[in-house]
This record gives sequence, structure tokens and C-alpha cells, in this order.
Amino acid sequence: MLRLIKNDTQYGDTLVRIYELMQMDLQPDTPESDELEILSMLVKKYEDEHYPVPEPTPLEAIKYRMEQLNITDAELSEILGARSRKSEILSGKRKLSLSMIRALKQRLNISADILIQLY
Repeated sequence: MLRLIKNDTQYGDTLVRIYELMQMDLQPDTPESDELEILSMLVKKYEDEHYPVPEPTPLEAIKYRMEQLNITDAELSEILGARSRKSEILSGKRKLSLSMIRALKQRLNISADILIQLY
């Protein structure tokens, strides 16, 4: 019977069961695939409550997306408008402007909620 995860022991047991299910060749719409999906949702709920992951700062998000997308410093300078702006932004000496936030959201697909945070 499936139930909410209330402590770390149950959390560990659930992760073991998820691993077991993931090792199977599950077909969609089977009891085992439904169990895997429900257990995954229960684990996510428990992790969100007990092990929250803080959102990145705008600078961390920019650097991370640059690395993911293989964006060069020159390309970032182009997105931000000038080479000096890029270095000022990445060093924390200058804050992002609204036009920079829009460009970063569009070109690097970074959430505006992350880019508008104080840093």
C-alpha cells in the first residue's frame, strides 16, 4: 500500500523501491509503472519539504547556462551589449538592467524570476 513518506527511513525504503522498479522493463499503464510514478511524486514532495534546493543567484544562473550552452564571453558580451558590461555584471559591480534581463531570458532561457532577484 502506498502512503506518505514521513521520515528518513521511509524515504530510504522508497528510494530502494524506486530503484528496483527502474531496473525493470516497465510498460506504460501497468501497476508497476503507476507505482513508480506515484512513488516518485511522494519522494519529490518529501524532498521539497526536507531538502529544499535554493534557487541560484542571477550570476550563478548566467554562468551555469553559459557552460551548458557553450556560450563564450564574447557571445555573452553581445547579449549584454558590451564587453565592459559583461565583466562588470559577472564581477557583481553592475546590476542587470531590464533590457539585459529580457535578452538573457530570450537567448539563454533563464527564468526572469531568477534574473530579477537581489544579489
